[in-house]
Amino acid sequence: MLVGLRLRNIALIESLELAFDSGFTVLTGETGAGKSILLDALDALLGGTQSLSGARLLRSGQNNCLIEASFLLNSALKVWMEKESFDIEGNEILICREWRLKEGRLINRCRINGSVVNKNQIFSLRPLLIDMTVQGQITELASSSQQLQLLDRYGSLELQDLAGVVKKNWESWQKAFLELKNAQKSYEETKRKHQFLEECFQDLESANLDDPLEDQNLKNEEARLVNGVRMQEGLSNIFNRLHEGTNEVPTLLEHLGCCMQELKEMNSLDSSLDPLLEKMYELQQGFDQLISLLFDYASSLDSNPERLNDIQERIILLSKLQRRYELTLPELLEKREEIRSSMNLITGQELIADLESKEISRRKDRDLINLKLSKYRKEIARKLEAKLITYLKPLGLLNVRFKVQVNQIEACEKGVDTVQFLFSANPGQALAPLSEVASGGEMSRFLLALKTILSQVDGSSTLLFDEIDAGVSGRISGAIANVLKELAVNKQVFCITHQPLVAAAAHHHFSVTKSVREGMTHSTVKHLPAFQDRQKELAELAGGEIKEANAYAASLLDQQAA
Repeated sequence: MLVGLRLRNIALIESLELAFDSGFTVLTGETGAGKSILLDALDALLGGTQSLSGARLLRSGQNNCLIEASFLLNSALKVWMEKESFDIEGNEILICREWRLKEGRLINRCRINGSVVNKNQIFSLRPLLIDMTVQGQITELASSSQQLQLLDRYGSLELQDLAGVVKKNWESWQKAFLELKNAQKSYEETKRKHQFLEECFQDLESANLDDPLEDQNLKNEEARLVNGVRMQEGLSNIFNRLHEGTNEVPTLLEHLGCCMQELKEMNSLDSSLDPLLEKMYELQQGFDQLISLLFDYASSLDSNPERLNDIQERIILLSKLQRRYELTLPELLEKREEIRSSMNLITGQELIADLESKEISRRKDRDLINLKLSKYRKEIARKLEAKLITYLKPLGLLNVRFKVQVNQIEACEKGVDTVQFLFSANPGQALAPLSEVASGGEMSRFLLALKTILSQVDGSSTLLFDEIDAGVSGRISGAIANVLKELAVNKQVFCITHQPLVAAAAHHHFSVTKSVREGMTHSTVKHLPAFQDRQKELAELAGGEIKEANAYAASLLDQQAA
């Protein structure tokens, strides 16, 4: 239980040291006096949301603040201390959290018995120390996930152990599932790459690539063939004009023969033409020699048009392959050999088959344990329904009906269940979600009854309630006081209250007041052990005429003492 609390420079509190005892303790005071500061301090100390709001907790004008609390050790705390390797000295555990301004930043550090602890350690320790019920929890109670968590708490260690196995099996299945999906994705990517490589290989293989200089050699040969064809065309024209000709057009040699015949006839008439006739014979012989030389040249030319066509088609094919794959011809040859080597690699189908088998096996394990947990949750839900109704009726909800509706959802780390608390406080009112139909007072009583039941099954030995009696009448506040007092037989109970009936039922009473000194606001917490002090505080809570309020306060205290 909580035995001591020390605050320094926390909000309105400059310095405060309190000692607590077992049983039922109340804190009273006017609104704004600083009662919630104590709650915020304990929440911040134990890693709650307030621990992240050090700037709000830090007293104005100060550069450091501190919260320190001591708890009596019990068996659960000793097990935790041993598990986390903390030395156990004496019969108390001392927890301290301190904030300091450093270079414009507020940093904090938490220690247990002087040793620094991390956030996860504090989170695991908190449920063993204190269970805080604050007004914001009424809103949280509307959450299906929060309701599931509360149901599991009521299931005690057996259900929580089962939920732990469910989470473990879920994580094991999810790991196998992700491995399978990643392998399948990798395989599909490899398959696409493999398909591309196959297409590439077929292109390169069907092209019969062999010589890395083939494209250059082909272009050289193409140039020779293109020129050879042109030369053959020229020679053909020359031959046609010299001695082949056509039927319509005589050749140059034919003209020359006619001229020779004419000159011979002229020479028979005039012998002085002998030299000219000789020249004519020389000219004829020269033409014959020229034609012979031209024929020899023509025979030396390669003029294969079909070969030229083949070469040009081959050059086009090689250029197309180089553009498609953005590689040179030598690089294409290397690429083809790389692909040829990689075609024999394992495709990954065997790995996927193994992962599929593994995923199916773990999914079966997951589903079996989920089914077991779901069945157990439904059994616990029926027990919680009956138990809550027995606690709610004495709190003024005589016609209350309550049902824990458990529905199936897709498997997750918490199983396959979603929970909805259904509630009806009045005859003829159909069951509906708790948050939709319960009034503020009904929600407060519901939460008190629920926390009372849960305190019987989980580990926290200290319970703290913040205005759990808000929104209820005097008669109902008396019933709430009785529940809190009964709860305090086995647990240490703290309650912030504005109700005289609740405050009168407490074993210990602290009053929170606010004052202004030298322009600064100060909150003070005072223990009220004396009858007269408590009577005065209860009278202020009751209001009304001083005499009547004092008499009423005295009667409340006398009834509790009786």
